[in-house]
Amino acid sequence: MKKFLKSYKSTIILVISIIIGVIVGILFGEDAKVLKPFGDLFLNLLFVVIVPLLFLTITTTIARMKEPKRLSKIMRTIILVFLFTSIVSVMVGFISTYSVDLVDRKDSEMIRESLVIDESSEIDQEELNLLDRTVQLISVNDFQELLSKEHIIAIVVFSILVGFSIRKAKEGGKLALEVLLSFHEIILKLVDLITYYAPIGLLCYMAALVGTFGKSIAIGYLKTFLLYTVVSLAFYFFVYTIYAYLAAGKRGVKAFWRNVIPSTVTSLATCSSAACIPVNIDSAKKIGVSDDIAETVIPLGTSFHKDGSIIGSVFKIMFLVCLFGTDISSMAGVFEVLGVALIANLLITAVPIGGGTISETLIISMLGYPMEALPILTIIATVIDAPATVLNVVGDTSSSMLVARIVDGRDWLKKNE
Repeated sequence: MKKFLKSYKSTIILVISIIIGVIVGILFGEDAKVLKPFGDLFLNLLFVVIVPLLFLTITTTIARMKEPKRLSKIMRTIILVFLFTSIVSVMVGFISTYSVDLVDRKDSEMIRESLVIDESSEIDQEELNLLDRTVQLISVNDFQELLSKEHIIAIVVFSILVGFSIRKAKEGGKLALEVLLSFHEIILKLVDLITYYAPIGLLCYMAALVGTFGKSIAIGYLKTFLLYTVVSLAFYFFVYTIYAYLAAGKRGVKAFWRNVIPSTVTSLATCSSAACIPVNIDSAKKIGVSDDIAETVIPLGTSFHKDGSIIGSVFKIMFLVCLFGTDISSMAGVFEVLGVALIANLLITAVPIGGGTISETLIISMLGYPMEALPILTIIATVIDAPATVLNVVGDTSSSMLVARIVDGRDWLKKNE
């Protein structure tokens, strides 16, 4: 119990703060807006840290990538399996939320008016064709513009290029990598410091939000949590059973459920995908996955394959869609939601702090919503954190079985046993 409380202490505190904020907003109504500056302070702290966090995380991750020592067939199969399972996850998330209004759409106009949007940074794209818009999205014409949160996609592209450049420089890039790694550690500690203020910031932000828009937005968060939990349970028991069956038939299903419980419990206890790597590798090996596949799929999956986070991203997007009254009835709108949810999760790291902020920033940027909506997604991320972590971890275990099926053949489990 002590270990559980220690691991979940920060999450519990944030949830309690959000609940208190809701109560304050309901009790005091419009008067709760007096707390808004304290919420804005938290928002400003997040904005300041976004650009360096994004740049340092992506650059150092790519620069540190080691040449894969596994067979090229394993690597190709991992990519294929991760892509397939990620598409399944995003489709499940979308189907689960498409016909549900997570928050009352009548509040959308008031929320737009309440958000202070810096219109000076907006670009008039009416006369731009698709190629021009793409260029403006992924690049800027002045280095100093990279330091703005308004050009998140350009920062991502630049960070990837710098990371590969450091790798290409080999020995000449080692010193630069060490410096960037040092700054990365510093920025993560800065994020730690910001999280100390997070309970106060989210409490005040939530109180002002509920005080302004009433109970409907609070009900929206509760509805989001309940729906996500139900979807997670269904995904956990149903989809992963199907994956295990596809990998090795009935024998695979039995082996999966006989050995996956330690990974499930550890993910609930730690609320961190990274902390589950050792026990998850061990679970995969006990199922019958070969050492080289287990030791490749699990670490890569921790960074680049997150079923729970992908489903969560769809929930965040659909929450914003309801909140801002966005029309996604066309096929283009549907594909935009699915594409953004997938892309936003490719860059989430295995660190419990920071990766979510990057993902949420990308979601807002790619969909064209005001960056001031970031705390809304932060609250959603907080309330769905536990079930999302379970799916992230167990999804890697089931993926290792699918990779083993393709690489080692139909009788892989029988041979390895």
